[in-house]
Amino acid sequence: MATMEGQAHDGIGDELIIGGKSLRSRFFLGTGRFPSPAVFRMALEASAAEVVTFAVRRVNLDYAEDDAILQHMDGSGYTYLPNTSGAGNADEAVRIAKLARAAGLSDWIKVEISAHPRTLLPDPIETLRATERLVREGFVVLPYTSDDPILCRRLEEAGAAAVMPGGAPIGTGLGLLNPYNLGLIAEEAGVPVIVDAGIGSAADIVQAMELGASGILVNTPVAKALDPVGMARAMRLAVEAGRLSYLSGRIPKRRYASASSETEGVSVLPGGNGEGRYAAAYGVSNAEAAHGRQAAGPAGSRAKAGDGSDWPESGTR
Repeated sequence: MATMEGQAHDGIGDELIIGGKSLRSRFFLGTGRFPSPAVFRMALEASAAEVVTFAVRRVNLDYAEDDAILQHMDGSGYTYLPNTSGAGNADEAVRIAKLARAAGLSDWIKVEISAHPRTLLPDPIETLRATERLVREGFVVLPYTSDDPILCRRLEEAGAAAVMPGGAPIGTGLGLLNPYNLGLIAEEAGVPVIVDAGIGSAADIVQAMELGASGILVNTPVAKALDPVGMARAMRLAVEAGRLSYLSGRIPKRRYASASSETEGVSVLPGGNGEGRYAAAYGVSNAEAAHGRQAAGPAGSRAKAGDGSDWPESGTR
């Protein structure tokens, strides 16, 4: 299963491995929509992200080293994940990926092919075609896709190094609209599952990680937060908390209450009403006390004036 790459509960030895690269951080950050490059840089540091994604079309490939964002990361050890945002079909996505690699940016590529201008939902057919072609070209392909478990399996079979299902449409902040599907994808995948798009808060991240996601990619919820740096830190901690919670194993959900203190073998002090006093007086369990009182009934009991007790005449049981 993709999400069990590591079992360490303290984060040590729990690296995320994609395309043969070992990553300590499971938090990926996008570069767009920040108030300024300086704010982005501070948010990036607060996030502790190692993978940074950006739209290739935003970068002047002839002078990539002078890009307002990328120039601040050169030589910092980050893994670049260029994306094909703006591509409308597989041909365009492949062309963008090749341009990015030729410019020396990376051989990692996030395939992003939008099929609907209003929702920016990914085109499943073109995404699969692009993934197949780019894998053959030697790219490390991370396709952004819908939360369809079957499509994610097909992308994995095509050679994707990871799959990136969306929690909701890009930039909506709606959270996880279909947690059942995301959990199923994480359960069945043989490659890392990075939940991408739709995240709105740290709570959404914890939910995704507890479902078994291997990591999270965000941009808008950090960049457009009132305090981008604070939100970056909050979401980093949410990734860590959700991962640790997933590895530690949550209790199963129950329909009815279950006392945290076991009643078996617990002594009940005399002086209470009902079954507890009966059990203490006659050395029986509460369940037996309840049965005994029902069997005795009003005729077989006597009231002790002034103390409200209700004891049977005999201790026979």
